[in-house]
Amino acid sequence: MSALVVTGLSKSFGGLHVTRGVNLNIAPGERRLIIGPNGAGKTTLFNLITGELTPDGGTIELSGVDVTHSPSRHRAHLGMARTYQIITLFGQDTIIHNVRLALLGLSPKRWNPLIDLRRQAALTEQGHEALARVGLGHIADRPLAQTSYGERRRVEIAMALAQQPKVLLLDEPFAGLSIDERRDVHKCLMAIPRDVTIVMIEHNMDVALEFAERITLLHFGEVIVEGNRAEVVDDPRTREVYLGH
Repeated sequence: MSALVVTGLSKSFGGLHVTRGVNLNIAPGERRLIIGPNGAGKTTLFNLITGELTPDGGTIELSGVDVTHSPSRHRAHLGMARTYQIITLFGQDTIIHNVRLALLGLSPKRWNPLIDLRRQAALTEQGHEALARVGLGHIADRPLAQTSYGERRRVEIAMALAQQPKVLLLDEPFAGLSIDERRDVHKCLMAIPRDVTIVMIEHNMDVALEFAERITLLHFGEVIVEGNRAEVVDDPRTREVYLGH
């Protein structure tokens, strides 16, 4: 059974076709890279897969379950998590509180408006475990506003991993990072076990190609090249559309 299957996925905004009949078949434990120039439809594809947008046509299956018309929260309960190209965290709260909030979204306790997250020992313990996985356990109680950009990227990854996903979607996790910060994030991603399937959008090809096993190239919302690293890099359409030569 595939971890994620996208069949004929299409989305338009008015007369603009953002995705056109996209097909993906991603195996359990696979590391898949989605590349393409700006405007290729990569983030829109992620938004369709996670349920933040409704497709005009096509289907999405998560571990054999059709989730095409399921809300985002249902997909999260089935094992899908993601990070965003633009970091969306609560800067005035502590790192651990941000992770507890992510965990609360999957807990029945989320319906209690009076809950004090600081008293939720299980959520706190899970949060600390997730932060330890990304090398931030020692600063869990630090206000997020006092962290570096690279540390915030790792907090986002910790929040996603805390939800124990089966499929993790990463939207440009290396964007805006320094060389040292890229190294730290890369180390975190390489340490994620194979029971988590990872689909990543990334422009930093040096890092991304080392990580990915299969690559999908989008152009104007269509898949034009797909294969292993060597096949995609050597394809003349990749050089023309993405690499610029």
